[in-house]
Amino acid sequence: MTSGSSSNKPKARGGRGEILLIIDSLKYKGPVGDALQGIFEENIKGLVRDEPLFDIRKVDPRSMTRILKMAYNIIYVTTFDDKKPGSRQINALFSTQSKEKAKEDKSLFMLRNEDEFAQGQEVIYLFGNNEQELINNLNENKERLQNLFEVRERKRLSEALFNRRNGAIQTKAKELFNLDLKVPASYQLVKEENNFLWARQPTPSSQRADISIFFYETDYESEEQVFPENIIKLRNDILKSRIFGDPANPNSYLITETQLPPSFRDIKVDDHYAVEMRGQWKTHNISMGGSFISYVVVDQKAGKLYYMEGFLYYPNETHKSALREIEAILLATELPEK
Repeated sequence: MTSGSSSNKPKARGGRGEILLIIDSLKYKGPVGDALQGIFEENIKGLVRDEPLFDIRKVDPRSMTRILKMAYNIIYVTTFDDKKPGSRQINALFSTQSKEKAKEDKSLFMLRNEDEFAQGQEVIYLFGNNEQELINNLNENKERLQNLFEVRERKRLSEALFNRRNGAIQTKAKELFNLDLKVPASYQLVKEENNFLWARQPTPSSQRADISIFFYETDYESEEQVFPENIIKLRNDILKSRIFGDPANPNSYLITETQLPPSFRDIKVDDHYAVEMRGQWKTHNISMGGSFISYVVVDQKAGKLYYMEGFLYYPNETHKSALREIEAILLATELPEK
């Protein structure tokens, strides 16, 4: 394996969320392939239709070309006991010392190389002495592997999104909440109140979802506020008097779809405890609906609770790209330093 970055190398290329998976074709059809699909092609939580986390492009090692090696994300997968031609080709990339190290330490299953063949590239080697050992390590490190590529994709998207920002919205958010927001220049301010701000990307099309983001601040009084049922209640209370599918129809306010229950997980936003909620929204009169991601962020020192959300309307189209955009915007929020 080669390593290190060089300004002489070409820039990595590849579609958003695309991963090139280099593995022997027969191995992919077996239990190792099943484990990999369960990690990288797991369906995104909270969606009505199945949409995988990443777009996997599988390539047999014998079909690798110089162009394919320019991919933005590459994963090589092998086991050292495998004598199939494709696996042997990948195994030849490992030194005898590396293989001996893996024999001694059965928890060792991954090597990372940045900029191996191109600038801005991540190349991951996933390996094991045998299939069961590799599968065990893959399953134990599922979230770590997903997060590694999610963070990379978010970083790449952020560089494009935040190249130009809406300074007026940033200034307003600073005044209202003392929050530092990064909002792309394409978004426009729709509504602002004492503890509420709503911005929208106003030019949806067949290639572009209708995306809204909003922020709300209230006092933090107890940890019960971040229980799932109370987060749903808070969301519905915020929306009932503020956002409508049809502003002329007060019965078209947004509510949380509970027939498909939202999913929750604990995360960090700007190093503060937060709860992520993913789910579906609809208008109370059931005229519209779509997907959303929200974060309830606790600032204990300031005694504040921040609710931030992005929701989209994009009927009959995939929601994955728009949700990634929402994540990038919301997770870039910086809370007051106190």
